[in-house]
Amino acid sequence: MKRYLSGLLLICLLIPLALVAQQSAPAQSSEKKQYTVEGMYSPAVMASTAPMALQWSPDGSKLAFLKRGAPGQKDALYYLDPATGKEAVLVSADKIAELTAPSSNGKTDDRARDNRARYGVAAYQWAPDSQGILFNRNGDLWYFNLNTNTGKLITRANDVSGDPQFSPNGEYLGYIHEHNLYVHSTKSDKQEQLTKGTDPNILNGEVDWVYSEELDVRRNYFWSPDSKQILYLQMNETQVPNYPIVDWVPQTPTLSWEKYPNPGTPNPAVRLAVTDLKGKTRWINLTSDTDIYIPRFGWLRPGVAWAMVMNREQNREDLYFIDTNTGATKLVLTETNDKYIELNDGLHFFKDSARFLWPSWRDGHTHLYLYSYDNANPLAGDAKLVNQVDKGEYEMNSLRGLDEKDGVVYFTANKDDPRQEQLYSIKLDGSDMRPLTKEEGVHRVDMASTTRYYMDDYSALTVQPSMQLCQTGGMCHAIWHSTTFDGYDTITPKFVNFKADDGTVMYGVIILPRQGAPAEVNGKFPLILNPYGGPHGQVVRDAYGTMNAFDQILAHEGFAVLKVDNRGMWNRGEKFAFATFHNNLVLELHDQITALDQALAEFPQLDRTRLGWWGWSYGGSMTAWAMTHSTLFKAGVAVAPVTNWLNYDSIYTERYMGLPKDNPEGYKRTSIVNAAGNLSGDLLLVHGTSDDNVHMQNSIQFINAMINAGKHFEVMIYPRKTHAISGRDARVDLFDKILGHFISDFVPPSAAK
Repeated sequence: MKRYLSGLLLICLLIPLALVAQQSAPAQSSEKKQYTVEGMYSPAVMASTAPMALQWSPDGSKLAFLKRGAPGQKDALYYLDPATGKEAVLVSADKIAELTAPSSNGKTDDRARDNRARYGVAAYQWAPDSQGILFNRNGDLWYFNLNTNTGKLITRANDVSGDPQFSPNGEYLGYIHEHNLYVHSTKSDKQEQLTKGTDPNILNGEVDWVYSEELDVRRNYFWSPDSKQILYLQMNETQVPNYPIVDWVPQTPTLSWEKYPNPGTPNPAVRLAVTDLKGKTRWINLTSDTDIYIPRFGWLRPGVAWAMVMNREQNREDLYFIDTNTGATKLVLTETNDKYIELNDGLHFFKDSARFLWPSWRDGHTHLYLYSYDNANPLAGDAKLVNQVDKGEYEMNSLRGLDEKDGVVYFTANKDDPRQEQLYSIKLDGSDMRPLTKEEGVHRVDMASTTRYYMDDYSALTVQPSMQLCQTGGMCHAIWHSTTFDGYDTITPKFVNFKADDGTVMYGVIILPRQGAPAEVNGKFPLILNPYGGPHGQVVRDAYGTMNAFDQILAHEGFAVLKVDNRGMWNRGEKFAFATFHNNLVLELHDQITALDQALAEFPQLDRTRLGWWGWSYGGSMTAWAMTHSTLFKAGVAVAPVTNWLNYDSIYTERYMGLPKDNPEGYKRTSIVNAAGNLSGDLLLVHGTSDDNVHMQNSIQFINAMINAGKHFEVMIYPRKTHAISGRDARVDLFDKILGHFISDFVPPSAAK
């Protein structure tokens, strides 16, 4: 479980991305278009003209993006000139089509496709000199020379080649094949296998599932700046538990195994190594503790690397410097917390001086701190704090750029409103902090390495997404804006604020039906709660899609929809997050009911006798928890819920619940399975059989407990579907069932459509 949309939202699990960033033709008549489940996934809505997969060239002169062709046509790679905002073809659709790709990866379910989307596997990348493009065609690697307009196949094998990475000088290409690290010479076309593992449990430079999902790791090997060495992480999964995923569709079901560490069970054993280009390897000994995480590592300069180490409890973060020629190491910085530490990718090492930026919420909020070290001998002593760069009652969300020459840092933050995100600049000494984006809402910024230009992907609660290419501190060029819902009969949502027991403001958003809607009875409307609720997530944002197309459908049927971010969630600082520590679900429900009581008092048209709840992932757990720990809710839908925290993965669960040996009563108390006998209301439970994130085991255990308790419930299973339950047919069926479930419970038969 995690936050999405560049680390900010989890709503991408709840609605297709097309709903918040796609474009369709505007209505041709004065009659407004209606929101329907089928329409959510119609070709008109799903056909995108938005720039996709944006990547700056290393020299900062071009911003490449994939542009979808007209129906029946293939995608092409374009680029934008940041100085003018003009676009041009970089690699034509015909040329891309010539780079043939394998038709299948051998898997019959959605796991490979969904994981590529979920973890941002790039379809292409720039060469270091900005003169070529590497295309990853389902594991076949092609190099396209922009000067000659020709492509060359680099690798093709029975198994795919993953995580390709150019050396800084462009003379080599590293990649992972069959759990081993390879390098390919771009000049001679010769390849060298650097690691010689034969055990499928040993991953050399490869990222496993749990590091991808919970630590946001996307790469486990890095080239040295002089292109002579590679630093990589080896993951040994031998002791990690196996989870079976069964494909029940064929006459003879097939079985695949997933390495999946549960709370208290063995994690992958990890260690760092450095190798030269012939495979000569030196193992790096960082600490005597073997039950650790190494979530980040890289290079300071040739011969000197760095690594971040976290303990199993995730409340200690150590930074080590490494002499890769001798294997010597030095602990230079330690960060601790009595609860836990959330990773933030603001750690950044300067290229031209012995300094680095370190993110920390040591003062209660996430901010940047400037440190220095001995340039002549980095391992000579501890890193020294120079100053805190930014400070205040807000969260520094993301480091977007650093101008070392002028000493200016660029970052996004929610400084004036926790629901918003703006781009700021600040001097390294903490002076002259300035906002660079102006419009109220959420600005997702992608800045060129030169920091001269950035792409601003903007939206607000009632403003559809748009993109503009900006000169830093200067003018912007409009690139694209969505017209997906132009001409639709849209009901305007509104922000609402509530107070927790301790006076903390809890932000919410509500959409209210119009008078005369089908579910109206005696002037009152049923209310559906749809929170996420869990740590590491934020739903109530001043961004389009916070109230999505399905919420519009519900509202037109006469259902009010309320979403509230309770205490324990992300992006509000340390105190707000720590409120639910070691006690998932309990305070969350209390806060939701507190907000519900205030909403019922504020909006008298809401019917307190017709309350429902639905959610996905942690939100699904909240649904099941609410319906087993309250009698307020007449109907609910729980999609892919965790029903026992011992079933979920180690990293996420132990961060917020602790290890089972340290919090046995907490795990027992928060098990929804144990409370199945208290189920109240009409529950629809939904799961995909190939869910490799929240396993179907959770729903099976809950089903078994409800049967044993003699409880009535409904179940919908989606064969071969993962946590996202993706694909048009499955999504239409799912949302039709959610809608029908609430209509059957809340809408008078005479009024139901």
